[in-house]
Amino acid sequence: MKKRKFILPLLATVALSAAVLAGCSGGAAEETVEGTVTTDGSTSMEKVIGGLGEAFEEENPGVTFTYNPTGSGSGITAVTEGRCDIGLSSRDLKDEELAQGLTETVLAKDGIAIVVNPENKVDDLTVQQIADIFTGKITNWKEVGGDDAEIVLIGREAGSGTRDGFESITGTEEACQYRQELTSTGDVITTVAGNPAAIGYASLASVQDSVKALTVGGVAPTEETIADGTYEVQRPFILVTREGEQLSDAAQAFFDYATSEAANDIITSAGVVPAAN
Repeated sequence: MKKRKFILPLLATVALSAAVLAGCSGGAAEETVEGTVTTDGSTSMEKVIGGLGEAFEEENPGVTFTYNPTGSGSGITAVTEGRCDIGLSSRDLKDEELAQGLTETVLAKDGIAIVVNPENKVDDLTVQQIADIFTGKITNWKEVGGDDAEIVLIGREAGSGTRDGFESITGTEEACQYRQELTSTGDVITTVAGNPAAIGYASLASVQDSVKALTVGGVAPTEETIADGTYEVQRPFILVTREGEQLSDAAQAFFDYATSEAANDIITSAGVVPAAN
């Protein structure tokens, strides 16, 4: 008897081959996206956004992810003008920014650490003492239990989300007497680390052993105290998008990933508290 030949249509052949390959790999192949994702903004969010971007690229080899650390104000402007997919802000959006058609999504909560040189004898300050120091009412470390030395105030530049958050929480807007206003969290840490009389503020996620983070009202800045609200000096990490405008497939996929519980381990490892719990 002559054997029959069965010729599968091309699409069926491709589908069968894909099924065989998936079976050999132990399951169905995961769907991935391709394209570019551009983010711009807060320097304080570098560690968490860098970790999320790297993980997202690993899961989606066809994606190129970029992060431009320009500061919160610049990132908000960039997304407003359509120069990036997602803006990054370490402060809440202001009413006038919301009125421009922007929307905010909280990615995580971050403590703002009050940092001094490790040689400084002071370990704890109240919010009021911090405010008095940065507004020039307290000018010598001996007034708060430290050595007899003039306090050197280090802060961030205007437009920084860290500065906005710090000044809003301490009630020191437009009143801080900074010796230096620096353009990144890293610069603040480096400067404070090099001056025994200096004090500054920085994202908890960026604090290194080269500086000492003070307790505030007896409460240390930790993941637990930020989550339960007992550490007073904290602010949100925000993803900023344009309301009513659809993101590209790649950007939307990153946004969905970053705000899902699947990203929590990466966010936590960056030293901040995930909003998606």
